[in-house]
Amino acid sequence: MSNIGSSSDSESAAAAAASLEKQFVEFHARLEESGSVRERIRGVVTEMETVIRLMQSSILLLHQSHPFQVLGKAGSTIGVLKELFGRLGGILRDAPVSITGMEGKMVAQTVVSLLAFLHWVETGNLLMHRDVEEKLGLDVSEFGLDIEDYLIGLCFMSNELPRYTVNRVTAGDYDCPRKVLKFLTELHTSFRMLNLRNDFLRKKFDSIKYDLRRVEEVFYDVKIRGLTSETSAAG
Repeated sequence: MSNIGSSSDSESAAAAAASLEKQFVEFHARLEESGSVRERIRGVVTEMETVIRLMQSSILLLHQSHPFQVLGKAGSTIGVLKELFGRLGGILRDAPVSITGMEGKMVAQTVVSLLAFLHWVETGNLLMHRDVEEKLGLDVSEFGLDIEDYLIGLCFMSNELPRYTVNRVTAGDYDCPRKVLKFLTELHTSFRMLNLRNDFLRKKFDSIKYDLRRVEEVFYDVKIRGLTSETSAAG
């Protein structure tokens, strides 16, 4: 009986060892696959970051020149970003689910910020989530824009508006503070509808309040100095 028991224990131990080895062989293969995918993602993200820097350098000119003199230059890079997001989507399409949200979030947020800023300068309106996806050629069923990344991008865009307002007033555009104040008020009110559970997003939302306050100060200063028309001030 003891020999039978000993043999059974040995077989169980061997089976357990084999199972453990099999698991770690599978882990090795999956880690290798993940590493390969991450490298490919990192390569595309690096290219995106280069394009983003070019956009940012163009957008800096919006603070110094007449906006429509530089909008075309900044907007011309959107097609390049669309192609890069297409490549990223192709990589992620067959990637493990655990990888898809791990890389490039900051890039996506920055891209939203830049596109939203350009769109506002051109139209005075908010660039909607679906419009960002359309501009970047994203297929929602495969690789869409995360809602939190979109919202954080809008917060980054808001942070840019007080400086833009001051520079436009310096350039003689005294109606700019009214437009920005109206836009930020509507954006802040819309954000208040949300129950924000992401700590970083909640902190970024709080920053909109300070952007709003800074633009209010510029608006009231322009109004007190009589630099805006009654029609503009009423609007």
